[in-house]
Amino acid sequence: MSNTAAPRAGASIEGNHLLVFARVPALGRVKSRLAAGIGEESALAIYQELLAITRTAITEAGVPTTVWLADTARPEPTAAETKEWEGMATRCQESGDLGQRMKAAFAAAFAAGAQRVAIIGTDCPGLRDTHLTQAFDLLAEHEVVLGPATDGGYYLLGLSRPQPELFLNKEWSTASVLIDTVADAKRLGLRVAFLPELHDVDTAADLEVWRSAT
Repeated sequence: MSNTAAPRAGASIEGNHLLVFARVPALGRVKSRLAAGIGEESALAIYQELLAITRTAITEAGVPTTVWLADTARPEPTAAETKEWEGMATRCQESGDLGQRMKAAFAAAFAAGAQRVAIIGTDCPGLRDTHLTQAFDLLAEHEVVLGPATDGGYYLLGLSRPQPELFLNKEWSTASVLIDTVADAKRLGLRVAFLPELHDVDTAADLEVWRSAT
């Protein structure tokens, strides 16, 4: 296990692929826990702000990206549902819990020829292009890269090959997700590297922490 692995300077993006799990920004359909504290309209505005931050990081990193959207038309999202992600591939998330949906997205990327795959959400206002490029650089020498979130989860998971066991037996959206994932990786003998810890915005208290720091 490694906490201090350094990225390789100038690593090629060939073979890299980024997955983004997102929702269509619509009133009453995003950030339900945040909306419980600040109202649906304010929660939608915050979500749109977080989407803009995420898009900027992706664009500046320049990595090939597929956006997996939740609760969209099937079999493909409509043009209206994908307008926030112009120029990026978009797909519908599979059914099942978060682990099942992430496992399916990773499997699709590796099956399409990707060699290093990372997944992010859209809840992290501190996310920058440097976190994404560092994650892929670290995947050149590690099987797993994790971006720890302050709530006990992770804002990024990177894999250099499929690891379906990492998506099993997790209590998703709880404080045990990161530690349980690390334990599984250790049990499987995988080399793990960590990105800097960042703060997610899921509740009104999280929002207050973010705003107070800016």
